[in-house]
Amino acid sequence: MPARLPFILWVLLFSGCLALCAQTAVPVSASAVNEEVVQDSLLRQFNLDEVVVSARRKDEPVIPVQKLEGARLEGLSTQSVADAVRYFSGVQLKDYGGVGGLKTVDVRSMGSNHLGVFYDGIEIGNAQNGTVDLGKFSMDNIEELALYNGQKSEIFQPAKDYGSAGTLYIKTRRPRFKQGKSYNLQAAMKAGTFGLANPSVLYEQRITENIHFSANAEYTYAHGRYHFRYRRVLPSGQVAWDTTAVRQNGDVNAWRAEAGFFGYLPDGKWHVKGYCYGSAKGIPGAIVNNVWKNAQRQWDRNAFVQGNLTKTLMRGWDFQLNAKYSNDWMRYLNPDTTLMYIDNAFTQQEVYLSIANRLNIIGRQAAFSRTRDIPLNWDMSLSADWQWNYLEGNLANFVFPERNTVLAAVATQFYWKYLKAQASVLGTFVFDKIHVPTLSMPKASEQKPQFTPAVFLSYQPLLKEEFYLRAFYKHIFRMPTFNDLYYTDMGNISLLPEYTTQYDGGIQYDKQWRQGVVRQISAKADGYFNQVRNKIVAIPKGNGQYRWQMMNLGYVEIRGCDVNLSTTLYCGKEVYLTMAVAYTYQRAQDLTDPDEPLTYGGQIAYIPWHSGSATANLQWRGLGVNYAFIYVGERYHNSANIPANHEQPWYTHDMTVSYELPLQHCRLHFAVEINNLLNQQYDVILNYPMPGINGKGIVKIII
Repeated sequence: MPARLPFILWVLLFSGCLALCAQTAVPVSASAVNEEVVQDSLLRQFNLDEVVVSARRKDEPVIPVQKLEGARLEGLSTQSVADAVRYFSGVQLKDYGGVGGLKTVDVRSMGSNHLGVFYDGIEIGNAQNGTVDLGKFSMDNIEELALYNGQKSEIFQPAKDYGSAGTLYIKTRRPRFKQGKSYNLQAAMKAGTFGLANPSVLYEQRITENIHFSANAEYTYAHGRYHFRYRRVLPSGQVAWDTTAVRQNGDVNAWRAEAGFFGYLPDGKWHVKGYCYGSAKGIPGAIVNNVWKNAQRQWDRNAFVQGNLTKTLMRGWDFQLNAKYSNDWMRYLNPDTTLMYIDNAFTQQEVYLSIANRLNIIGRQAAFSRTRDIPLNWDMSLSADWQWNYLEGNLANFVFPERNTVLAAVATQFYWKYLKAQASVLGTFVFDKIHVPTLSMPKASEQKPQFTPAVFLSYQPLLKEEFYLRAFYKHIFRMPTFNDLYYTDMGNISLLPEYTTQYDGGIQYDKQWRQGVVRQISAKADGYFNQVRNKIVAIPKGNGQYRWQMMNLGYVEIRGCDVNLSTTLYCGKEVYLTMAVAYTYQRAQDLTDPDEPLTYGGQIAYIPWHSGSATANLQWRGLGVNYAFIYVGERYHNSANIPANHEQPWYTHDMTVSYELPLQHCRLHFAVEINNLLNQQYDVILNYPMPGINGKGIVKIII
């Protein structure tokens, strides 16, 4: 183990020991306390002190978050988390087609590797290629999705949470019980086009007043075949081809199961969760060279166990512990010998441990008063994480890389009258090791320690109005993945980290009314400028068409703005209408090489100048009608912005109608979803045609 590593681990252990010492401190006996109370009450029976009742004001984040939750999230036409995040502004979804096709998210054009995805507060890791396939995560047990630009607006968090340019938090359902009820049971069946069959069951049990149990499982099957129209027009306007075919090899066989215990402590809470996912699916592949069917297959097995403990140890000191172990196996098979026969299998292991502390320097409760004569509220936090990753593979000359990562973050936040501010510095220490050195890779990559700052500001001119001016700056990086560095005959151990610098400024206004037609209005607008340096790209190696090597060549500048508007109207007779609009403008330029006139200054691949979404939800008692519209403007599939690379805009209309029928001991929920109502034929990624009109029906019983 490297010489510098033990010092950081000692910080972790010392922090944990302090927490345990504070927790196990000898309390005053109950009899002594009761005696003091009785004596004190007798002495003061005619001289009562003033009693001050206070409550925390709504704690608005320094940098606002985009959220989907509750009825709005349930009403959207979504099969996976990837489908839901399309409705956030600044997000571009890369969908490679098919029910089980790969789905990754790019936020503000910085690349999918710069998005951290957190599942119940702990990041989903992928040291092999750095991306998370959001198509694997079902919406069946999700109660909230939250997207942050920069980082989560909170300093009481693990150091890992500071380490991404953007973060997506997936929050699963935590058991809640009505008074007098000790269990919840929910069973659902979804069936639809492409042969979709998706049963699921959720069970929650109150073990004691402070310990709850939850288990959730589902199975998904789909043959994945759908008709599509494939049409190409040459730059001259001549139609190259126009045909109709059936998408093949898009079948999915997947299952998911997770279970957890949830507990409540005096001034704290904890949970432990286990998760398993398995799938066998076809990879439809790109339609090129008049090949309409592919034979590639992929198998996945993902499992993890993770836990969290959060507790207030004493007044002004909060403590948090996170731990996780994950094991991920993937096999990819390409039996087509006309190209290259491939049968690769990889196993990833990860161990993660985090300790975080928050100290209140100056009174926390006072900061949430609405009066203007309140002094400064000041918090500080210290968090330290350790993560171990190991990758095995069956490639020839594979080097079996191992990585130890230590992260330490110091952060502070304060509120003073109109001003809220946060600042943090993250230190990242990476130590790689390879276990089968070869002549071409005599040693592992050596990375220098990195220190990256962030500053967030929010100004509220009038405390009685929810109007905010905000800005942030953040400098962060992403490490080259194991594939980037060590993939046989393609990796480059000399790669540098890929850096991003973000500048953001915006405004926000929120208003609510208890009476009248308009019940709520929310408006947000942000302008931003991002820089991505040392962008890691694959370039041809020699004359071989299938030989590539990873290099630091790219530099990208992104200028853009995000606008979000929403309102809730009361139309009378228990009818509510909620509408939301999100719009994004982006100019993401490839400024890598001034000597390449075709690509220099061009819009980078698959980033549209204009994109947006609109949703509407009409609710009357148990009846709900939801409409969603998504638009992606013109773009290019290459930084060479020439007519041959131009991609037409596309848009979809989706609708869901649901009804919930209350019975004596249960509720029945029915829903019908219709997606792509106008049957538009489009590609998100070139040569990966998406489905036309499709739908599904849902039946759910809730006990």
